[in-house]
Amino acid sequence: MKSLSRRSMLAGGAALGAMVLGARPSGAAAPIARRDNAIALTREEHRVVIVGSGFGGGVSALRLAQAGVPVTVLERGLRWPTGPNAETFPRASAPDKRLLWCRSNPNLFGTPLAFEPYAGLVEAVPGVNMTALCAAGVGGGSLVYQGMSLQPAEDVFNTHFPPELDWARMNRVHYPRVARMLGLAEAPEELVVTDNYRAARVFADRVRAAGMPLAKIPMPIDWEFALAELRGEMKPSYTNGDGAMGVNNGGKHSVDVTYIAAAEATGRCRVETLHEVTDVERARDGRWIVHVQRLDSAGTVVEHKILITNALILAAGSLNTTRLMVRAGAKGLIPDLPDELGRGWGTNADRIYVWTDPSAGFGAPQGGPVVYGSMNWQHPHSAHTVVQASIPPLAMDPASTMLVGYGVSESRGVFSYDAARDDAILHWPREGDRMIQDEHIGPAIARIAGPDGMLLDTNTAFPSTWHPLGGANMGGVCDLAGRVHEQPGLYVLDGALLPGNAAACNPSMTIAAVAERAMDHLVAEDVGTHI
Repeated sequence: MKSLSRRSMLAGGAALGAMVLGARPSGAAAPIARRDNAIALTREEHRVVIVGSGFGGGVSALRLAQAGVPVTVLERGLRWPTGPNAETFPRASAPDKRLLWCRSNPNLFGTPLAFEPYAGLVEAVPGVNMTALCAAGVGGGSLVYQGMSLQPAEDVFNTHFPPELDWARMNRVHYPRVARMLGLAEAPEELVVTDNYRAARVFADRVRAAGMPLAKIPMPIDWEFALAELRGEMKPSYTNGDGAMGVNNGGKHSVDVTYIAAAEATGRCRVETLHEVTDVERARDGRWIVHVQRLDSAGTVVEHKILITNALILAAGSLNTTRLMVRAGAKGLIPDLPDELGRGWGTNADRIYVWTDPSAGFGAPQGGPVVYGSMNWQHPHSAHTVVQASIPPLAMDPASTMLVGYGVSESRGVFSYDAARDDAILHWPREGDRMIQDEHIGPAIARIAGPDGMLLDTNTAFPSTWHPLGGANMGGVCDLAGRVHEQPGLYVLDGALLPGNAAACNPSMTIAAVAERAMDHLVAEDVGTHI
């Protein structure tokens, strides 16, 4: 394997990485709020408030609504409806203001693009030594994730999760339930053999030649949409790799069109978009107070709200759920939160590489989103996964494709409250993923790339993760059903509940399956008491 110099690859690699990682331009203005005395204040009472509409929030909303419980879902972002030939999402080949959440960090890669503030899809939340990429929009991370839907093997699951979760029952009941809801399917061979999917076939050949395991990855996709693109029946979105920030043609079974749509169909779920939660606190009567600012699409505050609720489910994602709780504890808004709050956070050992090899014949355009992966799970403590992901269409053939790795790091981060910024800041060890990277993920990717491959690790230029996990971990902060210890009526049901990793898998399936398991318990045990 050849290594390109930092200078020779940084410009091109950063450009590709920016499309994959969702960089916000420098120089973009922050949203401007009106003066407080010019903004209306509304007070409301609700039975259940769910903060966030991703995998955890979507599962919670549906199962409670089906149980006859009215729920209100607060989502800071927009709805993103799609369909054949739609232009709902920003194309990765031509990013625009729709890419970035209005409060995203402005200094990633030093890219001086002048996007106007907008309630876009991705927020970059910087911490010490690590930036987490967090989604915004109805459907949460399911809008922008590639869709890898992996269930951990039993040995790996039991190594990294509490045995009380009961892998056998999860395997029999909860993972299959999620698979049905998301309509998981592998890419059909009639698609994979086409010219647009040469990069996937090259990856598969290289994995086999390296003696590594290879399998198609279940995806929440109706692949007929991709085949229809090849027949010329709709504009390309899957088959040219231009769906990295959302698939415009539809056919992707994201949370908004599965769990959330089913919840709304019951008549007992109301989704409030552009509702950003700023603080949560416990009222004297034991109920929960949720402070909200309603935004316009540019991020300007147009209304303040105070919501009082019997039960509060935090499902805003690992970063934002943890930040809300750490701030609430530090400011005394929720007394007696568990001491472990803000600890146990992990990156899922995310790694994104640009693999360049002019002789490989990757082709352009490259169909996506993902077809094959190599699940190296023989040794549970060092288990890791490598997948190939397409690059978006560019003006010239870059002779490159993307390789994505994730696994289990031994390091964990911690959040601390910064009073001057009124925020909880993530602190991550500088070399936190070094062991899993140097000893397992990196060597596996080098074997796939071969002696003529050139690799750029985008994480060296921009330490980041698309899969932030932990912060309100099961065990130390919550029980396995997401109940926060000693805080009746307060729940965490998203990636913050997981123990800093997803057992060498993309975490979406496990977040949803853990939430499904939790809702079985909460519907049976808490509805009528705390809910």
